[in-house]
Amino acid sequence: MARQPNIALATIRSLADGRSWQAHPAGEKIFAEGDHGDDLYAIIEGFVTVDWGKGVYETLEPGDCFGFDVMVDPARRRYCTATASTAVQLLPMNREQFLLAIQELPMFALESLQVLDERLRHLKVDRSSG
Repeated sequence: MARQPNIALATIRSLADGRSWQAHPAGEKIFAEGDHGDDLYAIIEGFVTVDWGKGVYETLEPGDCFGFDVMVDPARRRYCTATASTAVQLLPMNREQFLLAIQELPMFALESLQVLDERLRHLKVDRSSG
């Protein structure tokens, strides 16, 4: 089953304009399940593998965001482990930056919800057929 398009990379690049990016080499852990986290990440370049445990994982690509869990509840720990599967460039966003991004670019909020909905559906289908 083909994935729906992710958040428009143009939106991510617009958010990244003038801000610091993070670079991670292939194989480097970005965060691990159980870690405390403050940032959501948007992929500008490269690919990230997200491991949900028990053999459930997904590969994210430029334009995808991950780490939304800490935007909802800043006290929450990470649910999964995210690893750079290739060299990757990420735009980190803390809660304040995320809320500002939604205010400045309302389409970012809608695109983010669409991506989360599609990823959740994809994970449910993979889990029920596995």
